[in-house]
Amino acid sequence: MSVLQFNLNGFVPGDPHDLYRVHQEGAEIANNVAEEVDVLIIGSGPAGLALAAQLSLFPSITTRIIEQKAERLILGQADGLQVRSIEMFEAYGFSERVLKEAYYINETTFWKPDEQQPDRIVRSGRIKDTVDDLSEFPHVILNQARVHDFFLDVMLKSPTRLQPSYSRKLKQLGLQPAQGNSSHATSSVQVQLERTDSSHEGEVENVRARYVVGCDGARSAVRQALGLKLEGDSANQAWGVMDVLAVTDFPDWRTKVAIHSATQGSILIIPREGGYLVRLYIELDKLDANERIANKKITADKLIETAQRIFHPYTLDVKEVVWHSVYEIGQRLCTRFDNLTPETATTESPNIFIAGDACHTHSPKAGQGMNVSMQDGYNLGWKLASVLNGISNPAILHTYSAERQKVAQDLINFDREIASMFSARPKSHAKDTEGVDPAEFQKYFVKQGLFMAGLGTAYATSAITAGSEHQHLAKGFPIGMRLHSSPVMRLADAKPIQLGHVVKADGRWRVFVFASAEDPASTSSSFHLACESLTELANKVTPTGSDIDSVIDVRGILQQGHASLNINHMPAIVWPQKGKYGLRDYEKVFCAEDVDGHRDVFNARDIDRRGCIVVVRPDQYVANVLPLCDHDGLTKFFGCFMLARD
Repeated sequence: MSVLQFNLNGFVPGDPHDLYRVHQEGAEIANNVAEEVDVLIIGSGPAGLALAAQLSLFPSITTRIIEQKAERLILGQADGLQVRSIEMFEAYGFSERVLKEAYYINETTFWKPDEQQPDRIVRSGRIKDTVDDLSEFPHVILNQARVHDFFLDVMLKSPTRLQPSYSRKLKQLGLQPAQGNSSHATSSVQVQLERTDSSHEGEVENVRARYVVGCDGARSAVRQALGLKLEGDSANQAWGVMDVLAVTDFPDWRTKVAIHSATQGSILIIPREGGYLVRLYIELDKLDANERIANKKITADKLIETAQRIFHPYTLDVKEVVWHSVYEIGQRLCTRFDNLTPETATTESPNIFIAGDACHTHSPKAGQGMNVSMQDGYNLGWKLASVLNGISNPAILHTYSAERQKVAQDLINFDREIASMFSARPKSHAKDTEGVDPAEFQKYFVKQGLFMAGLGTAYATSAITAGSEHQHLAKGFPIGMRLHSSPVMRLADAKPIQLGHVVKADGRWRVFVFASAEDPASTSSSFHLACESLTELANKVTPTGSDIDSVIDVRGILQQGHASLNINHMPAIVWPQKGKYGLRDYEKVFCAEDVDGHRDVFNARDIDRRGCIVVVRPDQYVANVLPLCDHDGLTKFFGCFMLARD
């Protein structure tokens, strides 16, 4: 049920975002761990919470999330939120809350040594942080703890009232062999948890789970239990980071800034939310081959002194260091993100997974870590829900490791390159072959804008992502990449909306039917015929007694203006009757009109005027593009992984 449709089955008072109200069969969850669960999530960092928040929306799925710490995160270290993350937050329902609190990164400026006085820095360039039409959302900064709070709020208002169980650490993990001889049989997971809170210290809880997900950080106990290792190397380069309240005459203090000094090192400036706090990433001395940064005992005063030298001739008077740390640049990655081996992958489906820092680590300057970790959880959540609810074959769980391991590898490659450029000294003259040209550094930022925004992910062809045979029909919706939203006009009430915002984190597939120029009211139109075929498909996969859109949510986008159409003449699949009263859903048909100065969606996303079908996965990624008349192709695509109802 959509939170906007809380009156579907009659009036229910209270907060419309509180989904618990409409699931009276639910029950409050105490701070303990049940002996049997569907999914046990270990770790309540960004990956774990993104996963838990999604699973919490399904009353039929028993989910538990445990955390070794004694309470929720109060002050986090990560802060950068890509536009892709904000798009995801929109699916979870809290993008507006994030944007209200966050600092917006609108521009990035670049500073280099003054050619006449190399010991001084001067501004060398300025770029827009996010190019036009990359996304409807901006790149923002917000403390990680607040992002956690928003996920926790989703969980608390969910039908399951899910809350983390704190002060618990993983003690032991083992597999219970699968029963039966069916292909892709799944074993259960036996887990021992040790309580660390003072009143129950040392007590052991035994849990049997169908699936376990390790979101327990770079020192992951789940990863170790699987015998997996983070493999990679170190750049032997040390950096410091600190959040400061300071007085300065540096003119770009409230702008994202990359500074390359001649001899004193580099600084990345990231203004923080609230109007006063600023984060500084400060280059330190290069480490020897066997040297570790922890042994250098670098203090906050040392970081301040280094920053002051880099800022010359500008002054930096630090009044308070809110937080600081030092780190070594390194990139490490697991070869796989689940418990399968090449030998078992053909006969079993995975039931233990790792996500976030448990399977990939990198430097923080690129602002990717928290974002990629949350996308790990988002990718896995709907797949687990689909399997547990009997919608999809367990084989789709193979796609998690395949998809996300490549994303992590791409991230590490990017991180290695940008870290190298940051650490390189600026060129002192044209024939300098060892330094980095400040102009080329700026160009690199522009070139990598798509990746830095989190929009460079492109999933390969698989059971849930089709090939590019019909990509020409919707060039602006690349298959395997996230759905690039565009404004449309809702037919029923003439409300302008972002098309991509209808894709919520509720586990449903979306099928967007872009109609031809034919009269959509005609029963012989290609739009009508496509909708009839989709109705047959939906009836095959929708559980008995559920609304017709509970598995596949069909939306129509018409070329005619809204004033010339009557929603009463639309096919039933895009104007369905739902709930116990059979009320009509008026929010599934849109018109491709110029909206608020934006081009209509056919022009904006280069969609063939003859029409087409665009299939979107529950995690907002385009899964397929098909001709409007390819009904068999659509049925075949879903039949590869989706189970027909009994």
